[in-house]
Amino acid sequence: MVMPAANPPSPVRWNRAMLESLPDDGQRHEIIDGVHYVTPSPASPHQFVVTELLGALFIYLRAEPVGWVLTSPSDIELAPDTIVQPDVLVLPRTSDRRPRRWDEAGLPILVVEVISPSSRSRDRIVKRPRYQRAGIAEYWIVDIESRLVDRWTQAHERPEIITETLHWSPPGAGTVFSIDIQALFAAVTE
Repeated sequence: MVMPAANPPSPVRWNRAMLESLPDDGQRHEIIDGVHYVTPSPASPHQFVVTELLGALFIYLRAEPVGWVLTSPSDIELAPDTIVQPDVLVLPRTSDRRPRRWDEAGLPILVVEVISPSSRSRDRIVKRPRYQRAGIAEYWIVDIESRLVDRWTQAHERPEIITETLHWSPPGAGTVFSIDIQALFAAVTE
C-alpha cells in the first residue's frame, strides 16, 4: 500500500534537501507536489516487465539514437517539490555524450510506470497529471493485471488504451518503436 510517509500528513512541503537527508533504507522515496511517498520494493512480475521494456527500448534506441533509456533509481526533478523515480524513462539525446548528472539530462521524452498493487492509485491519479503538467511528451501506465497499457500524451486529456501493439514515434526517429503487449505480458506472467 502506498501512502504518504508522514501519518497524519504533515503541512511541511518536502524538497530535494529533505529527500536527500533520508537514510538509505532500500525503498523508493519520491516527492510529488511536496508530499513524500514511500514505495516498497516491487514484486518479480513488475521487475520482469520493466526489464523486457528496458531491453526492447534499448535495442530500438541503439538503431534510432534519439534518446537514452534508463530505469530507477533515478531522481528526476520536475520541480523543486517534485522528484520522481519512474520505472523506465527515456531522456532526450542531445549529443553523443551521456548526461553525467540528472540536472543536465533534460526532461524525459517518455516515462513508463508499471503499476503494482501498492502504486496503482499514485501512478494513475497523482503522477499522471504531474507528468503532464511538467511537459512529459508521453506517459505509459503498464497494468500487468489487466494486461493493457494506458498511453497518455501531452495532446490528449484521455488515454489511449493499448491491448495489442504499442507504437511510439519519438521526435527525430526514422522508424517507429513497436511492442506486442500480449506477448510482453505472456513472457513475464506464464
